Amino acid sequence: MNQVTLTVPFPGARVRWTALGLVAGLLAAATVLGPTLAPRPSLAVDPSSSSPDHTITVLGTGRVVVQPDLADIRLGVSVTKGTVKAARADAASKMTKVIAALKKLGIADKDIQTTTISLQPNYAYTNSNPPRLTGYTLGNGIAVTIRDLDQAGDAIDDSLAAGATTLDGVSFRVSDPAKAEAQARTDAMTEAKGNADTLAKAAGVSISGVASISEVSTPIPQPIYYGAYGARLGAADVATPVQPGTTDVTITVTVSYLIG
Repeated sequence: MNQVTLTVPFPGARVRWTALGLVAGLLAAATVLGPTLAPRPSLAVDPSSSSPDHTITVLGTGRVVVQPDLADIRLGVSVTKGTVKAARADAASKMTKVIAALKKLGIADKDIQTTTISLQPNYAYTNSNPPRLTGYTLGNGIAVTIRDLDQAGDAIDDSLAAGATTLDGVSFRVSDPAKAEAQARTDAMTEAKGNADTLAKAAGVSISGVASISEVSTPIPQPIYYGAYGARLGAADVATPVQPGTTDVTITVTVSYLIG
């Protein structure tokens, strides 16, 4: 019978002590982390504490038509001259006359506000030469609040006659919209509740409360007409017609109702 001899070399003492230390460390870590690494039983989750609320989300809009009592007019002067000094002096003279005309109508200083003062150089461009400076344009704009709407047309006509060269537009608003907004808000919530009731009934559920409400306020100014400049300048006895019309105060709400 043949014999086979297998010789396994053993590491030196230093290696043996290092291996023993590593094994001891692993055993100690397993002892400490054992409870953490051990499998844990699964716990049932309470549906009443984690399930999301069931809701119906709807929109509601309330709209109240109001008669405006304020008008805002934006106008100004624009002057082009060869030098900055000349442009500034001419624009200042014209705007001073415009403001004086407005005050003559009884418009208070607090209702006349400067909105724009600008100065721009003007250049002449040719194909062969560099741009050539030809002068400067100075603009001066104001915003005017008219508290007596019967004076809106006179404010426009008198300002243009005094030297105003630009008229950017007229808008109307309500000085105290709180009452109209409150009514629009109530109407919006009423519409939202009606929409939610209809959906809940169709789905066979009932409304049990309100989860959230958000709103958007949207005043909508109506466009107005102001007469053409040519008609006023061609016939001094024809006043610029200004019609205030009406303004809508609109509020839209988004409401999420709890259902069950």
